[in-house]
Amino acid sequence: MGGEGYIPLFETTRGRGTVVYRVFTSTIFLGICMIWAYRVSHVPSEPEHGPIWVWFGLLAAELWFGLYWVLTQACRWSLIYRRTFKDRLSRRYEKDLPGVDIFVCTADPAIEPPMMVINTVLSAMAYDYPPEKMSIYLSDDAGSDITYYALLEASQFAKHWIPFCRKFVVEPRSPAAFFRSPSSDQLCADSENEELSAIKKLYEDMKNSIETAHELGRISEDICSKHKEFSQWDSYSSRRDHDTFLEILIDRTTRKAMDAEGNALPTLVYMAREKRPQYFHNFKAGAMNALIRVSSAISNGRIILNVDCDMYSNNSESIKDALCFFMDEERGDEIAYVQFPQSFENVTRNEQYSSSLRVISEVEFHGLDGQGGVLYIGSGCFHRRDILCGKKISRWSENSGIEQNGGIYKPEELKKLASCSYEENTEWGREMGLKYGCPVEDVITGLSIQYRGGRSVYFNPKRNAFLGIVPTTLLQSLVQHKRWSEGDLQILLSRYSPAWHGLGRMSPGLTMCYLTYCLWAPNCLPTLYYTIIPSLCLLKGISLFPEVTSPWFIPFGYVIFSKYAYSLAEYLWSGGTVLGWWNDQRMWLYKRTSSYLFAVIDTVVKLLGFSETAFVITSKVAEEGVARRYEKEMMEFGATSPMFTILTTLALLNLVCFLGTAVKGLVSGGAGFFGSMSLQAMLCAVLILINVPIYHGILRKDEGKMPISTTMDSQAPGYMLTVVLGLFLSLHAVSGIRFMIDREECFSHDVQYEGDTVHASFVVIKSDSSWHYSQEGVDLVVKGPSGEQIQDFHDKISEKFEFVAHHKGVHRFCFTNKSPYHETIDFDVHVGHFTFYDQHAKDEHFNPLLEQIGKLEEALYNIQFEQHWLEAETERQAIVNDAMSRRAVHKAFFESAALIGASVLQVYLLRRLFERKLGISRV
Repeated sequence: MGGEGYIPLFETTRGRGTVVYRVFTSTIFLGICMIWAYRVSHVPSEPEHGPIWVWFGLLAAELWFGLYWVLTQACRWSLIYRRTFKDRLSRRYEKDLPGVDIFVCTADPAIEPPMMVINTVLSAMAYDYPPEKMSIYLSDDAGSDITYYALLEASQFAKHWIPFCRKFVVEPRSPAAFFRSPSSDQLCADSENEELSAIKKLYEDMKNSIETAHELGRISEDICSKHKEFSQWDSYSSRRDHDTFLEILIDRTTRKAMDAEGNALPTLVYMAREKRPQYFHNFKAGAMNALIRVSSAISNGRIILNVDCDMYSNNSESIKDALCFFMDEERGDEIAYVQFPQSFENVTRNEQYSSSLRVISEVEFHGLDGQGGVLYIGSGCFHRRDILCGKKISRWSENSGIEQNGGIYKPEELKKLASCSYEENTEWGREMGLKYGCPVEDVITGLSIQYRGGRSVYFNPKRNAFLGIVPTTLLQSLVQHKRWSEGDLQILLSRYSPAWHGLGRMSPGLTMCYLTYCLWAPNCLPTLYYTIIPSLCLLKGISLFPEVTSPWFIPFGYVIFSKYAYSLAEYLWSGGTVLGWWNDQRMWLYKRTSSYLFAVIDTVVKLLGFSETAFVITSKVAEEGVARRYEKEMMEFGATSPMFTILTTLALLNLVCFLGTAVKGLVSGGAGFFGSMSLQAMLCAVLILINVPIYHGILRKDEGKMPISTTMDSQAPGYMLTVVLGLFLSLHAVSGIRFMIDREECFSHDVQYEGDTVHASFVVIKSDSSWHYSQEGVDLVVKGPSGEQIQDFHDKISEKFEFVAHHKGVHRFCFTNKSPYHETIDFDVHVGHFTFYDQHAKDEHFNPLLEQIGKLEEALYNIQFEQHWLEAETERQAIVNDAMSRRAVHKAFFESAALIGASVLQVYLLRRLFERKLGISRV
């Protein structure tokens, strides 16, 4: 129907303000380049700026952040929006609409309750689409007879629910969602409320029956006797060891497939594929591929829609929206799948865990669509069956696939299609169906389709097409993101990697978009560095950023302000709130320092062959207390986890660093202590504000508090981290010198506070003669500011000592060498100062903190001091051992030479003796 009279079934418009945005981002990129230039051109050479690796670590982190930011711009560079014309579709193809197979997948009735599952199924059965052209398949990977029983009850309730939806144009068409929506209340106020009461009673009866069976964990004998198909479960061993269970509950090819008003019902099929311990089942991808095969023998719909069991249909016209893309006469042939956004119904106003993926759905995916395609995210996606099965893009045929296979299938033959051994020596999981070997099999499947030339479309209607459930605890959210980021990283390292396999197969912009998600997990490393090192340097007084008065401060300030100002504007434009944006920033940090870190670790472990791919299902069940706190937007901990240990450690570390720095500023009496490190102080302060829920969780008393074990566990790695990093950062704080002494050398060290402890050590390394080695050592005399003698050592080759300075001022350390040879000496001196004993800020609330900070700092110095002394001793011993080895070799050489000489002399003398005796004998 294309040609001159062609009227499209959908239209595409580009986002406004694209040019302005591109100019704006160009200025940010210029600022990023100036930050890189500052970091390269201002490499510190003086020890007060800390170890050089700190500076280069920041440079590496800023290079990563800048380059990753460039990748994210590909998702915003060219936004496009879609609009469909369903009226045109109906006029042209009302009698030629294709068959649609709908797949609903569930895996565990404990965390995916059967009532939630069947509400999703019922919403799909009630689509505004010819029922004789719809087939709904429920894949139960747990093989639960309770889930089958729930679907059996739903098949009876659907006979009343579908005509009710049709008559009253119900939205949404999930019974549970409808009965708690304003639409139900409005309908109740009308004269037809008797029908509403009747359908609601039917629903409550069904709900009670299903929930009773679920709570008991079994099906009553009375029900089993009425339905012989339950006998299949007699051979059930476990969810990992059972036969194929396959039942067609509603068969539209029979006369029984009628609703209460005599209209046709869609086909309804239950399938639990065979599972055996010796066969790997490939998680959701394996279930989807089994559904593809089974459905091809039953209904063979040209279009496949798959939804998660918690994502019910919220828009009854979504099928027609998708068909507007597939059946467009000019542009529909190239479209392989249509992806709808994932939206959620239980999101709180300010989105405590930022689980709605708001910016991804409202901004980034529109940008991916503008680059030539969008990710397949595993739910709410319409596929062309032939493309999903591995065929290349071909012309849409109006007659292709319309004829259904209904009536020709045999149950036993169908079960073989879902058996464990069916895929052996086939292309399933590689070239056919969903791809195996990755936790995000959906993303890698969509990527492979795009490599073959298929185009994907993102459609975000005003009314959400699907609504699901977000995690209600922090741990659930972190685990979910760990699975996603780990799967995306595995894609980056696989043969489907967009970094190299996508070159020439996708546009550069789309490749960059995919890399944005594939590189989620590696973001943990620079983020951890930026979270830890600047705060520790702040405590040590080491400046890592330009001062406010420096011109170099401008690019830092501009990039930070512009980036976060735009981020806030973008979030608000997407429908969020200011507090929601702040929560989004918090979760950005939490995910990068916990979920992504464990994703990297698990990926490395898997690559090394120490573990296999795992698929973690996010729980859809929330306890009453958890749900109540979630509604109040209180962060839920309530469980022990290594992720919480890391988050708590980082939170406490930043708090100690900031308070310690503030106390030092008060003690020194300098209000401008933060002046030279304003950016570091601001960064540390922001990290503390972000971590307020963690501090609150530690102090809370309810069940959602941070577990005591987690808090205690966090202290050990926190202190260890502080000590280890502090050792490196404090190298500049110890005065050390190595010198060569002839007769006498003196050194001075200023002790600024009376009562400070002075630590000193020296080691005689070696003399200027390789043959000289003496145990006499050197003398050392230590004198105070007024000339009084404090310490006196004689003939020492090494010594480590300390004393309390009774007077502040310059102390002298004089060495005397009585040996005729020059000696090399390693000498260290360090003053340990407790700010707790100063005369500033003696308030009782500060004293304990001051004392602990002082003791921790002193411990760091002592450890480093001891380490330096041991290194010098080790070096001396190595030199001594080497000298002794050389002397031993020389001695052995001379002894051998003397022995040989003596032997030669003995031979000569014996020969002379025998010659003389021989001469005498002849006479």
